[in-house]
Amino acid sequence: MLKITILEPLGVNEEQLREIAKPITDKGHELVIYNEKTRDVEVLKERVKDTDVLIIANSPLEGEVIRAAEKLKMISVAFTGYDHVDLDACKEKGISVSNAAGYSTPSVAELAFGLMISLLRKVVSLDKVTREGGTMAGYRQNDLYGKTLGVVGVGAIGKNVARIGLAFGCEVLAYNRSQDEELVKEGVKYVDLDELLKASDIVSVHLPLTDETRGLISEEKLKLMKKDALLINTARGPIIDNEALAKALNEGWIAGAGIDVFDMEPPLPADYPLLKAKNAVLTPHIGFATEEAMVRRAHIAFANVEKWMEGSPQNVVL
Repeated sequence: MLKITILEPLGVNEEQLREIAKPITDKGHELVIYNEKTRDVEVLKERVKDTDVLIIANSPLEGEVIRAAEKLKMISVAFTGYDHVDLDACKEKGISVSNAAGYSTPSVAELAFGLMISLLRKVVSLDKVTREGGTMAGYRQNDLYGKTLGVVGVGAIGKNVARIGLAFGCEVLAYNRSQDEELVKEGVKYVDLDELLKASDIVSVHLPLTDETRGLISEEKLKLMKKDALLINTARGPIIDNEALAKALNEGWIAGAGIDVFDMEPPLPADYPLLKAKNAVLTPHIGFATEEAMVRRAHIAFANVEKWMEGSPQNVVL
């Protein structure tokens, strides 16, 4: 029988997790759940030392911890991204890794549009004004309808964003390695990155973080954008040079930014440049974190374990 360890909270209560896990535990396998997150390496080593299968969310899983797990054979990442897992250590030990791609597709897409509308309609600023007895005087309001929306990265989330953009009445441009012919038929136009940045009123980033995408939206690229354009990032923080973005906002190269992801996980240090940037709406990496998405990802994470146990692994990234 196998020992399966949930190393950190998954945003679903323990009773519900155990119900989701019943197809596995009913076969006699043990499920251990840790409801407190920790970054203490020694504590993590103790938690993983005799486990066969590990389920994690988005906390960093360092090689030192992986190598301490002598029996570990499989990691189910309850998250779309897996760059927080030391894959080199997993390769060394022959550990299979799966992710939970797709669980937050609607959730992240919805937040992207929430950030767009917050900026276009000055929601955050006007909430404060209203509470202080003020009016809309001096605050511009803009429609999303009729805008050119540039979608950078057209995987599952990017496709969703593109289709929602069309439903809002936007002209949608897309940048991606390959074209989705269904999207083309629906009215999405594929262009190169520079053309997209120059032509778009709103640019929304939906790329994975790789060596090629790290720093892709650089100072040089930001200077290609319209002065009244908005930049949205609900993907991975390091895809954008956030120091350059703060400069772009403060010096008026672009009109605003909605940012959910940073170069590090919040809490952000007080001197983080974007915290003092003009016309920025910031959220602490919440795109994936709806209650519904948490349940979806738990189902996927356990299904990944079950499929691996059956010898037909799914959502394999290593």
